[in-house]
Amino acid sequence: MRTLFLALALAFLPPAAILGQSPESAPPTGQQRSPQDQNQDQNKDKDQEPVNDQGKVPTFRKNVTVVNVQFTVKDKHGALIPNLTKDHFDLLEEGKPQTIKYFSAQSDLPITLGLLVDSSKSMERTLPEEKVVASGFLQKVITSKDLAFVISFDISVDLLQDLTNNLRSLRSGLDKARINTNTAGLAPMGNPGPVPTAGGDNKGTLLFDAVYLASDEVLSRQVGRKAMVILTDGEDVGSKLRLKDAIEAAQKADAVAYVLLITDPMYPSNYGDMSKLTEQTGGRIITVRGPDKLDKAFEEIAAELRSQYSLGFTCTNTVNDGKFRRLEVKSKDGYKIQARKGYYPPNETAASR
Repeated sequence: MRTLFLALALAFLPPAAILGQSPESAPPTGQQRSPQDQNQDQNKDKDQEPVNDQGKVPTFRKNVTVVNVQFTVKDKHGALIPNLTKDHFDLLEEGKPQTIKYFSAQSDLPITLGLLVDSSKSMERTLPEEKVVASGFLQKVITSKDLAFVISFDISVDLLQDLTNNLRSLRSGLDKARINTNTAGLAPMGNPGPVPTAGGDNKGTLLFDAVYLASDEVLSRQVGRKAMVILTDGEDVGSKLRLKDAIEAAQKADAVAYVLLITDPMYPSNYGDMSKLTEQTGGRIITVRGPDKLDKAFEEIAAELRSQYSLGFTCTNTVNDGKFRRLEVKSKDGYKIQARKGYYPPNETAASR
């Protein structure tokens, strides 16, 4: 077992250092091109670059970014509305109408699901029940074509189970969650630790770091539907990253965040931060007042995941500058839409430097 993604030192590394660069993708260095070669290139098709390797997807000089949006539709009473077509919706980017090119209302599309479990001191009374109910939730949701992973976070962020659809492995990962310890048995990143110690006790709830790492290091590398379910009281203590960074990473990964806000009168909770996280990514927050309410909360999330719509569009703004763009999906029937608030296009300017 390993501490998740070399957790906190990564927050201060440049993106290239975090993600690494495979030999296949590294640009050639030290090569000089002759004028004759350059002239030959100018005579090639300016729209499409030739591909020599059979079976590879051709690449285009004129990059076209397809943006995918997962969303749910509810009536005024909160009931899910199924079986709608794309003609029932309008899509706007920065207030400008966009053409919906791809649309699906299928509930059985594959999903990659992250389960993030708060194992800090404030979860001591509820963690045993959380693990049992979460295991049942995964059994209901994960099928043979889906993938899931399990993370715990307290004074460190630990990957308890990497991507798999093996339910036994996922249950085993959940069982390894322990209160306020580095579950992997390794020293947390950042010596002597990511969080200051007080009174001899390590204290920390690296919630924002966990969301960032789950998004950036796991979900961003997957395709299709992606979601996180976070069990926490919403109180972050000691993260190197901010809420803004966590939200941005989730949006860049096209991941929907759901939060089960578990409240305990003995400890503070933070509804505001978790509401921002879920609203900006297209998920929602469910307040759980007691372990006995967990099962119902998980059932609600499972129902939403089975009732998601998916649309795709090609933005009319072809300038890929990496800057956030606001999105809005509107129902022509007056239904409530639960979708992420925007996305980040590729940053071609930075890539060309």
